[in-house]
Amino acid sequence: MATANNNGHNPTALEASNPVDIYRSHISELLAPIAGKPAKDIYEKLSWTQTFDKGDLGLAIPSLRVPPKEASAKASEWSENFPNSDLVEKPITAGTFLQFFFKPQPLTKLIISSILQKKSLYGTNPKLGLRDEADPTKGKKRMVIDFSSPNIAKPFHAGHLRSTIIGGFLANLYEAAGWDVVRLNYLGDWGRQFGLLANAFQMLGSEEKLEKDPIGHLYDIYVEINRISKPEEDEIKEKKEALTQASTEGKDTAELEKQIQALESKSVNEKARQYFKRMEEGDEAALATWRRFRDLSIERYKKTYSRLNIRYDVYGGESTVELERMDRAVKQLEESGLSEESQGAIIVDLTKNPRTKKLGKALVRKRDGSSLYLTRDIGEAYKRVEVYQPDKLVYVVASQQELHLAQLFKILELMGHPDIAEKCQHISFGMVQGMSTRKGTVKFLDDILRDVGEKMHEVMQTNKTKYEQVENPEQTADTLGITAVMVQDMSGKRINGYDFSLDRMTSFEGDTGPYLQYAHARLCSITRKAGLSAEDLESADLSLLSEAHAINLVRALSSWPDVVQNTLKTQEPVTVLSYLFKMTHMLSSSYDVLKVVGSEPEIKKARMALYEAARQVLNNGMKLLGLNPVER
Repeated sequence: MATANNNGHNPTALEASNPVDIYRSHISELLAPIAGKPAKDIYEKLSWTQTFDKGDLGLAIPSLRVPPKEASAKASEWSENFPNSDLVEKPITAGTFLQFFFKPQPLTKLIISSILQKKSLYGTNPKLGLRDEADPTKGKKRMVIDFSSPNIAKPFHAGHLRSTIIGGFLANLYEAAGWDVVRLNYLGDWGRQFGLLANAFQMLGSEEKLEKDPIGHLYDIYVEINRISKPEEDEIKEKKEALTQASTEGKDTAELEKQIQALESKSVNEKARQYFKRMEEGDEAALATWRRFRDLSIERYKKTYSRLNIRYDVYGGESTVELERMDRAVKQLEESGLSEESQGAIIVDLTKNPRTKKLGKALVRKRDGSSLYLTRDIGEAYKRVEVYQPDKLVYVVASQQELHLAQLFKILELMGHPDIAEKCQHISFGMVQGMSTRKGTVKFLDDILRDVGEKMHEVMQTNKTKYEQVENPEQTADTLGITAVMVQDMSGKRINGYDFSLDRMTSFEGDTGPYLQYAHARLCSITRKAGLSAEDLESADLSLLSEAHAINLVRALSSWPDVVQNTLKTQEPVTVLSYLFKMTHMLSSSYDVLKVVGSEPEIKKARMALYEAARQVLNNGMKLLGLNPVER
């Protein structure tokens, strides 16, 4: 009878970051001599199944370069010759597939012990992030991830919310895989609007309001200054249209031109332009005001982000890209023959090459000589490579920016930097519809979170008995509300948009954030009622877990490390979320069958060990998504 040995191909349970790899090694070594194929090839082709009735692992015979005509016969032959094993049943043939079922008892012992021992580390695999697995001294791979990126003094809209949630999740995911992750928030913190803002603050600002709510106050005065300047902008526009008309008719335009010049010179927008010019020229007084607005806004953002379990290593922004880098980018584009003049502006015409035709024409510099996002983004990409020496540069930005980022990556490549372009990846997502607060259209993330928290509090109060058991209902409602927002955002594929629905997301019914939190709280409640110690669980006789519900739950828990690894390929939060919902549904159908309270002492210990393992995996999954699991 074959047993699992522990040579180089077979990590022991404690060494293996994924216990199922022990089974992969075992199966591939037993099958290799029968199939006449290298064990390594078989190992790589063993994949997990979609449903348990198809086994725990499956092998598609044609994937091992077996001619399709022979695949069925080979499946039968290999199954018949497969030796008896301590770990797996004889494989079952299904056409050109082999289905492998793990023997329940060894699996239960291996998985539950592994989870209880590794706790929060179960499912993580730090080796995946090494530059060279064979030589850990070469260090970790590094990823710079740019996400959230709101504009100071402008609303924190749905696009920023999605970027924040998805980016936070991806940063956690790559960290769990052993990467060195640099979280970067690239703020919209430069431009003429800061001239507008500084002047608005002199006219309309309040020190008290600025200290109390910098983001809200700056937004309010920004809206107000735009309202004040609208009549003069309308008048200038009107006079310019009259000027065009007069020129066409060959009339004398000197008086009109004089009027326009007079209006423009004293306009709010001209004053803003002059203020921003002072900032660009390094005027200390102008920069001090701007710096204060920026610093106060960042402090406020940090508080909001911490509620979503989001942190940043770097608060960068458009202001941090030095002018010389941008000038260098323009010069390089010129010298490489990529850019050309078009109606006084500088462009890169990607339509000339059939391979890049669909990327259109990219504007590099406006007629007035001012640089555009593209120049700034080229300069920033160089800077990120120089400062962080990353293996991967990730931009978590809405799908509307797809063309801009495709142009950026292609231009970097054509400028002679295919190495940088290869590292760049755009993580795209669709938009959210109908995201508004109860008091009207949405302004800021804090408003959304406040509304969802209030709604959640109302939902919780509908169950009086449970509500009274909660120690801090407002705090719990806030946590549940944040979970509700985040889970709704992650419930579909990233590229799909969705409708923001307060009623749906705050429900305890269906696959929602509150349902996941309820599942975690219920497991914590069972633990409290059982009153067993960690030592009790470690000494449990796991062979007593013989019911189908228990066995299937263990099989689900065994696949968690594979789910995490698969998520690195899909880069979709829904991969993790779907698994957690599937696993919690299995849990809720087990409670009536696998009772803990009132069971015989040994059975109670075994079942409690299973539930504690399930709670740990649920907790790990929720934290990976950026959620705060509640205990009651």
